[in-house]
Amino acid sequence: MTEALSSNKSRPSPTLNTILMVEDALKNGLDSVVTITELKKMLPRQVNHNTLMVILNYLEQGNKIVVGLKGITWIHSRNKNLKKAVVQGLKL
Repeated sequence: MTEALSSNKSRPSPTLNTILMVEDALKNGLDSVVTITELKKMLPRQVNHNTLMVILNYLEQGNKIVVGLKGITWIHSRNKNLKKAVVQGLKL
């Protein structure tokens, strides 16, 4: 039981404000592809590297970003016309 508690303490838990700050920086960034170093410079306040990795993993699992070889790209869109076009589009 003690091992389970200690393993949870070592993993960083980002706050909602930190997650929203990273989301906003990626969403409103000038470049379409951003490296982790560039993202850290874009953020208004410093974020621990491990915490940032947890946030990026969370955003990637939620299909909001794609992490590739060249960097991170925001892909989430709330455009209803785009969603409608994807649903009605032809499958190749």
